[in-house]
Amino acid sequence: MKKNGFIKSNVVRAVTFYVISTCIFASVFASILAIWNFADPDVFWRLIATFAVIALGSAVFAFVNGIFGKKEQKESD
Repeated sequence: MKKNGFIKSNVVRAVTFYVISTCIFASVFASILAIWNFADPDVFWRLIATFAVIALGSAVFAFVNGIFGKKEQKESD
């Protein structure tokens, strides 16, 4: 039997992937702005910390969703 999350695992994984990917791209963009001195170092570190918290929260949610899932019954053919 395959374990399914409390919320559909495929949906949670997809949303988590997009959230984490967006955070990575935004962090890279903020880093480039900081390298070229378009962003204040204090703002840069706050952006990176914010993106890290959002990405980590998404990953933890996906993990917890899988833990509290229920087993799916396979249909016999």
